[in-house]
Amino acid sequence: MAISAYDFRDFYKRRAGRLIARLLTGHIRGMLSPVNGKTLVGYGYAAPYMSRLYKETERAICINPGKIGGSHWPENKKNALCLTDDGLLPLETETVDCLFVVHGLEFTDFPDELLKEFWRVLKGHGRLVLVVPNRLGLWARADWTPFGHGAPYSFNQITQHLKDNLFAIEKADRALLMPPFRSFIVLKAAYFYESFGRFLFPGLAGVHLIEATKQIYAGLPEGKRERLAGKRRYAIQNAIQNIVNGRGN
Repeated sequence: MAISAYDFRDFYKRRAGRLIARLLTGHIRGMLSPVNGKTLVGYGYAAPYMSRLYKETERAICINPGKIGGSHWPENKKNALCLTDDGLLPLETETVDCLFVVHGLEFTDFPDELLKEFWRVLKGHGRLVLVVPNRLGLWARADWTPFGHGAPYSFNQITQHLKDNLFAIEKADRALLMPPFRSFIVLKAAYFYESFGRFLFPGLAGVHLIEATKQIYAGLPEGKRERLAGKRRYAIQNAIQNIVNGRGN
């Protein structure tokens, strides 16, 4: 079943949605801080989280996949939300300090292409924070929430995707350890579950939170590259000549 921005909006207007946004924002803030004077981009359906963070930044932008849709954000201010094609970001290369993704990676048909785009737009010292549903968690089965839609990931799956696309894992955490019940009594105990659940049943957490940075390999100076290339050409030519002259193995 397809899920749209209207479904996300309705969920985050409810008591459960507001609590989850507040709880996860605490984790996201801890991984991104400080964001003062920086450019912050939220991808997926990030508006409920960005609304708690953008005032601390120099510049904040929400980017939603076109198939999810979106609406004006932030309220009563100049719009800073745009839609884009799946797997593409309408940003220039190396212009973003901090990028966090929520309700994004699990809904894309092109996860590797999207991660390549994240790598492209982040600055050399930039940080990426991913929030993805845990394949083993209870929230991935709660289809009355956005976390019960899309493709959930195991921890190994998401870290392997990041490594394959030249990201280094800096920090990993789990959240949403409370059961996905709608009961207000359960919701009131959310912080109790978050504090003790990570010790009692960490594998059942609702989401993975992963902080990653760009993996950048140092290049060789141009002159040295040319000398090495010349040596390789000479070695290859010498080996061929030896074979022609009958001196090769």
